[in-house]
Amino acid sequence: MENVVKSKSKSGPETVRRGSEALWLQAAFDMLVESGVEAVKVMPLAKALGLSRSGFYWHFEDREALLEALLQMWGAKNTGNLVRQTQAYAESITEAMFNLYDCWLDDDLFDTRLDRAVRGWAHHDPAVQARIDQADALRKAAIMEMFQRFEYTVAEAEVRAMTVLYTQVGYISMRVQEPLADRINRMPEYAAVYTGQTPTMAEIKRFRARHKV
Repeated sequence: MENVVKSKSKSGPETVRRGSEALWLQAAFDMLVESGVEAVKVMPLAKALGLSRSGFYWHFEDREALLEALLQMWGAKNTGNLVRQTQAYAESITEAMFNLYDCWLDDDLFDTRLDRAVRGWAHHDPAVQARIDQADALRKAAIMEMFQRFEYTVAEAEVRAMTVLYTQVGYISMRVQEPLADRINRMPEYAAVYTGQTPTMAEIKRFRARHKV
């Protein structure tokens, strides 16, 4: 919902429909994931929201500031949550892998559309590619540390982490569509491939239960 505020000026109080920062950012997110970064412009956003362009500048200095906010949102959500999931409590490496899988199944933890959009953006922007490279390095390091907690060597942890990451990037870039139940049914086998260990039935049941499958 848009906000309505009073703006003070020499001509007296004036009602300005400016929306909220979150509203503008959500609209920019929608345009980014649906049409790419080239579509994220002030006038189309204002038109889509039914707000004035001046409302945008109340919250953001310019379009570059909005794009930076999108990148920060992507980093905090996708990379930040992935790192936290690798650090979640687990009694085995397979249980830890199921914790990480939560990212692939919950858009509130990891938004695959946003990740794909930012990677597409990076194809035409070296600065964004540098951010991608940094994020991928952080994700790899976090997954490596997850394996190393369970006594995998550095070399083993690196290869297994890369296998996990490259598989997920493939899912994202190929826009794989499959029923949720089918994907979850395959995940114990993926865990066995990634870790070299078979998940217990108790681990599988807990994982399926929290995803209601």
